[in-house]
Amino acid sequence: MSANEELKARIDTIEESYEFFLAYAAQGVSGEQATKSTGQVREFLHRSEVALTELADLFGGLVDEKKVANPDAYHDFIKVLRLDANHALAAVRLVLAQ
Repeated sequence: MSANEELKARIDTIEESYEFFLAYAAQGVSGEQATKSTGQVREFLHRSEVALTELADLFGGLVDEKKVANPDAYHDFIKVLRLDANHALAAVRLVLAQ
């Protein structure tokens, strides 16, 4: 899989997980219903964890590989992406630890 395809796959996974979590939260599931859904929630959390790990490095590698015209603009964005991905990863890992 190329770096471009890998990045797209990770973004798709993050988006799919986000949509799942929104739909799950909208259901207001509690008690026994929540217990039945735990496996599916954990699966999406694990998939999110994998997708977020080293996401910024992958994007940075792709920027370098493509030799974009203004790499500094991308590198500034990558710094933000790294922070945001790490913050999201910390939250995902905390929930998985529960």
